[in-house]
Amino acid sequence: MRKESIQDRYRMCQSARLLLLPLVFLSACHAKLPYEGKATAELEQMLRDPNPAVQAQGAFGLSRVGPEARSAVPSLIDALKKDSLVRQNAALALGQIGPGARDAVPALSEALSDSEWTVRRQAALALGQIGPEARKAIPALQKISRDPDPLVRRAVQKALNQIRAREDRDSKVRP
Repeated sequence: MRKESIQDRYRMCQSARLLLLPLVFLSACHAKLPYEGKATAELEQMLRDPNPAVQAQGAFGLSRVGPEARSAVPSLIDALKKDSLVRQNAALALGQIGPGARDAVPALSEALSDSEWTVRRQAALALGQIGPEARKAIPALQKISRDPDPLVRRAVQKALNQIRAREDRDSKVRP
C-alpha cells in the first residue's frame, strides 16, 4: 500500500470540498418557500398572522396564484393598511389578480398617497393591470404623476396608458 503524503491528503480534501460544495448550495436552493404549495385560503390566512413577515409572504404567495386568488381580494384590501412590505405585496397580488380585483380600486387609489414610494409604485402598477375597471382612479393617478420618485412616475404613466388603451380597445369592439 502506498503511503499518502500530507499534500496528497490535502488535495483529496480540496477535491472533495469542490465536489460537495455545489451539492450543498443546490440543496439549499431547492428549499420550499413558506407560500409554496399553499391553497388560496391558506395564503389568505397568512395575511391574518400577527407577524408582518408572514403576512408579507402570504400576500406574495397570493400574487403568484394570480386571477384564481380573486376570493382573497377583501383580505388583500385590508392588507393595504398594514406594514409597508405587506402593503406592497398586497398591491402586487391585486395587480396579478387583474380585472377581478376591481373592488380594490378605491383602496389602491388611496395607496397612491402612501408614504413609501414602493407602495405607491406597486399600487399604480396594480391599477394599470386591473385595466378599464380602474378608470375611477385616473384623477388620483394624474395627481401623483409628478411624484418625486422616477419609478413611481414611470409606473403612473404605464398605468394610465394601460387603463386608456384597454378602454379604447373595448370601445372599438362594442358596436
